[in-house]
Amino acid sequence: MEQNKEMGEPDNTAVRVALWRAMHVQIDAPPHIIEDEIGFKLVDPADGWQKRPDMDPEFTKRLRASIVARARFIEDLVIEQSQLGIDQYVLLGAGLDTFAQRRSGIASQLHVFEIDQPVTQTWKKQRLLELGFGLPEWLHLVSVDFEISSWWQQLLKAGFDTSKPAVVACTGVSLYLTKDAIVDTLRQVATLAPGSKLAMAFYLPMDLLDEEDKFLQQIAEKGARAAGTPFISFFTPNEILALGDQAGFKTIETVSARNLADRYFSGRSDNLRPASGEEFLMATT
Repeated sequence: MEQNKEMGEPDNTAVRVALWRAMHVQIDAPPHIIEDEIGFKLVDPADGWQKRPDMDPEFTKRLRASIVARARFIEDLVIEQSQLGIDQYVLLGAGLDTFAQRRSGIASQLHVFEIDQPVTQTWKKQRLLELGFGLPEWLHLVSVDFEISSWWQQLLKAGFDTSKPAVVACTGVSLYLTKDAIVDTLRQVATLAPGSKLAMAFYLPMDLLDEEDKFLQQIAEKGARAAGTPFISFFTPNEILALGDQAGFKTIETVSARNLADRYFSGRSDNLRPASGEEFLMATT
């Protein structure tokens, strides 16, 4: 990424997720849960990137599986809802998501709104142009400095139609938000047009994790604190459901890591399964 330093660099977590998704294709046995090497092309890591401590293929195996499982889950939801007529898709904390590039046949039938920090968005826009992907009119890269402006107001400025339902996805974000900020986000999404769908990832407290995942979580928390982005919010499944209920959604349910493992990883011979700890709130307006 040497050539892009003059325009800043994307969020470290977004880069890590993109590389884990590429690693899944490069080293895990088929069938792959998701085929995504475009994020790898965007990042263009230096030689030897797999030797980074946070890329160790065996140590990060369950985390890598979690990343591809949630990506596949969200994409299946978007495709299902697009077939039912929903044509707006909002990603809160989009990072280096590549649905718009990999599944352009479907994405081009939607208005895709990717919301993230300005530096990440500027960097991604430039890389998409450099690699020849372009910025089609249906892809909206919405820049939001979450500390000083409203993602909702910026979404409206980008052309979001409040009279039509949407799919809203939010992964890898709630950990870093206060409970008040999460509640505000849920209440805002709950006001969307009837039939809108939310898939928002939450993280369980340490004592609810499988024993084999607790050490990984401790390392992740230590790294997040050192980077100045500490983990803030954890919720039990009942607390997650209570948040959704209080926000005013018509229907709510949770989908666990075990549910995703059963859906996407059954019958594998390589013991690839997602880590425990991530729980989705699924809600409908």
